[in-house]
Amino acid sequence: MGVNLWGCEGGKMGDVSSMEMWWLINIRATLIALLFISIFHFSKKFYVKFLTIWTSPPSLLSSTLHLPSASSPISNQDSQSRTLEVVSDSDLKFLIDNLDEKRNEDENWENVIDKKNNFLSYKAKCCKSKDRPLKYLSTAVFESCSPELLRDFYMDNDYRKQWDKTILDHVQLQVYTTSGVEIGRTLKKFPLLTPREYILAWRLWEGKDTTLYCFIKDCEHPSAPRQKKYVRVEYFRSGWQIRKVPGRDASEIRMFHQEDAGLNVEMAKLAFAKGAWSFLCKMDNALRNYSSINHPPSTPSVWAATLIQKVPPDLDYRTDITSAVPTSVAYNDESRKKKLLRRPSKKFLAKALLLLGGVIYLCRAHSALGTKVTIACILTKLRKRDGSSRQSSHS
Repeated sequence: MGVNLWGCEGGKMGDVSSMEMWWLINIRATLIALLFISIFHFSKKFYVKFLTIWTSPPSLLSSTLHLPSASSPISNQDSQSRTLEVVSDSDLKFLIDNLDEKRNEDENWENVIDKKNNFLSYKAKCCKSKDRPLKYLSTAVFESCSPELLRDFYMDNDYRKQWDKTILDHVQLQVYTTSGVEIGRTLKKFPLLTPREYILAWRLWEGKDTTLYCFIKDCEHPSAPRQKKYVRVEYFRSGWQIRKVPGRDASEIRMFHQEDAGLNVEMAKLAFAKGAWSFLCKMDNALRNYSSINHPPSTPSVWAATLIQKVPPDLDYRTDITSAVPTSVAYNDESRKKKLLRRPSKKFLAKALLLLGGVIYLCRAHSALGTKVTIACILTKLRKRDGSSRQSSHS
């Protein structure tokens, strides 16, 4: 008995038998399934790429969240009974302990990135914690740069807004002149997510040989009540050390970073691995331009950089933190050639041809069993191609 499958008048598509109708329905279902698989696959790649572009590397986030604004008000009334412990010398000890790689040898660290060019080298690794967010340790060396210039660059929020577009707003809330603690509120945007709100306190120290330290942590402030339109970051611990590289016209900044911004851990780690180097190169370009521009004093007259504290004597002897600073940042031509010769891990054209071949085969299939076998073959080929591409990219 004939069946008008397509619902056209007079059966323009032709009457088909029940068996033909069965495999035609299977073909349509298969094509729809393949379409959804393709959309999911490429939407995932797009989201990762989009997140990479807009998300600053976590280990650099501290430098984008603790900077004072020129137009923000300042309060010089020291309520030391309430704020002395917001950022204290014990936090400096915590930072020094975490920056010391010898003390962290027993932890399971995963190398994330190791790249360099003529002006910059960068290494970063991460470690999972049982009851805390993911920890990051990173080391960046900037050639032809003094520690003071690097510090001023990191602390110049007005200039940062010109090149770092992830910062929506920053307001200085309070400065405590006796302790040197500064508190501020920063809004940071994330792609496809609600903006994150950071209420942070920070403090600077100077040790022997002009080694500089900064530690930043989350806090609360009466001038910054919670708002439903933002997600308040509840846990934030971050800090850096800036010092001159011995025997070279270069400065090294070592960072520790740990925060819980409510992001998926694996997705954030992937975005960091993909976007850290490009962000550092962008930062390096901004640093080079910064050194050649005359900057008028646009920051407040009293802020953390003008209230640098001395490292306590019981911690000053520990400021020679172990780090692996490369002796040369010369560009590696061989690694560049390998990178250029390396094939992309995923080829759109090859997958499109594979899908097209599967569709052609399905159109000539004569049973639901053949359809299922073909689907299994296509998906198996896709998985094998992805696996071989990943292996070749890591080799």
